[in-house]
Amino acid sequence: MTEWALPNGIVAVVRLPHATDLRALAGALAAGGVGAVEITLTTPGALEGIRGLAARDDPSGSSVGAGSVLDERSARDVVAAGARFVVSPTLDEAVVRVCREANVPCMPGALTPRELLDAWRAGASPIKLFPASLVGPGYLRDVLGPLPFLRLVPSGGVSLDNAAAWIRAGAAGVSVGGALVSPSLVAEEAWDRLTERARALVERVAEARRQPAEAPA
Repeated sequence: MTEWALPNGIVAVVRLPHATDLRALAGALAAGGVGAVEITLTTPGALEGIRGLAARDDPSGSSVGAGSVLDERSARDVVAAGARFVVSPTLDEAVVRVCREANVPCMPGALTPRELLDAWRAGASPIKLFPASLVGPGYLRDVLGPLPFLRLVPSGGVSLDNAAAWIRAGAAGVSVGGALVSPSLVAEEAWDRLTERARALVERVAEARRQPAEAPA
């Protein structure tokens, strides 16, 4: 399966209660340096939004992916719509198989060392550590002690305040939802403020990446 490089180490997760102008949203994130945008299938109009952002004439500069992909049919739908990557909350072998056949990176979710190893053996890289809010950076650091080959991206509870701690613990990147793509900011179409928030996150992650990773206990 194709490995996902995550060039700036950030995935912006779009999970919203109402349909919105996803092109404007993605453009605001890209202006702040965040180019990987995960549109969850729980968001109204997600499939149409993915299709629009994946079009060749998309001016936002975004790499659009699909999140909350739970089964084979959904995986085929988002790949057909042009998703550049696929994210799931758990490991589903059928979803992984569809992505492998389409040469699209797949990032399944896992939490325990056994689940993380199973995802890696299925060909996933990186793997979403989910829900990260249940554990913390110290847990990720400890997991990487005996399993240093894993590339983990914490998701769930990651914010501007703790993103750097995750990176210093050894995370390959961070997946940030409401702390970045705030539903209230989106509802207000406060794209300038969203860009500022994205830029701040990019700077914090970049700074953390320049520091040596913390050694496992």
